Amino acid sequence: MNLKRTLSATLCAAMAFTACAALTGCGGEASEQVIIYSNADDEAVESMKKTLDANGYKGKYVFQSFGTSELGGKMLAEGTDIEADVITMSSYYIESAQAEYSMFEDLTFTVDTTDSYPTYYAPFLANQGAILVNTDVLAESGLTAPTSVKDLANPEYAGYLSVVDIQGSSTAWLMIQSLISEYGEDGTKDILTEIYTNAGAHIEQSGSGPIKKVRAGEVAIGFGLRHQAIADKEEGLPVDFVDPAEGNFTLTESLAVVDKGESTNPIAMEMVQCIIENGRENLMTYYPVPLYEGENADSNAVSANAKTFPEPLTVELLEKHRNLSESCK
Repeated sequence: MNLKRTLSATLCAAMAFTACAALTGCGGEASEQVIIYSNADDEAVESMKKTLDANGYKGKYVFQSFGTSELGGKMLAEGTDIEADVITMSSYYIESAQAEYSMFEDLTFTVDTTDSYPTYYAPFLANQGAILVNTDVLAESGLTAPTSVKDLANPEYAGYLSVVDIQGSSTAWLMIQSLISEYGEDGTKDILTEIYTNAGAHIEQSGSGPIKKVRAGEVAIGFGLRHQAIADKEEGLPVDFVDPAEGNFTLTESLAVVDKGESTNPIAMEMVQCIIENGRENLMTYYPVPLYEGENADSNAVSANAKTFPEPLTVELLEKHRNLSESCK
């Protein structure tokens, strides 16, 4: 009986040690993984993982992916109580959350960007909007390619068009910014109403919805991300892009470290620095918009007619434009 008790106690002790070791590491020191919340595309997440793994951080982090609206809602509801140590997110959401909660630490390393950004985040990719076209479907349908976003409202494109719903993806905001900037809110309502009529069942909730339908030949024309059309064209698909007369607008996504005071994960800042300093070259293969000094891209990678919306991008402005969009359906 005593032997059984001794064996049982030994087994329990071994199990407790194993559980403790899993939490604290072999050396007995805390080895908390850095929790990274991200709204980024799969390509961007895999690129960041590749960079971290190659620079000694394999097994030291966990990525959790969210939609932009879902993650934005968590940030604005939870502030510094959010579980994440690092957030990769649309820059305008980071700025709005910082204004509400002062929830991010100032970066402790130099961010050598070509434009000025706040001290608490570092941009890691940028997306430009453009008109997407399937050249085969255009020819078969006897259609000419549009030259402006306003052209998408022309009745000849009814049934041939796919666009994004701003309720589902901020990719749509690139199109709406171009319209409001050029035609004002009243003019945009008229144009957007006709665009939605032309798109019909092809109003997508995903930012990649239009390029997928253009690529497959389900529609002739779409509005989406410029770099995706470039990639398809380079692969020899019958896909091309048109830089609209209203200009190509841009949204950046950035990295920020959540400031949890004494509980702030000390490795979080190192990982953000690692991604920025070692990962941009690989990210540029997917998102070829230069953001940092010394970066270069092919002549087609960035529109010569890039524009910036005249107002600061905020969650409040996004909500205003969402309401405008809803009134056009």
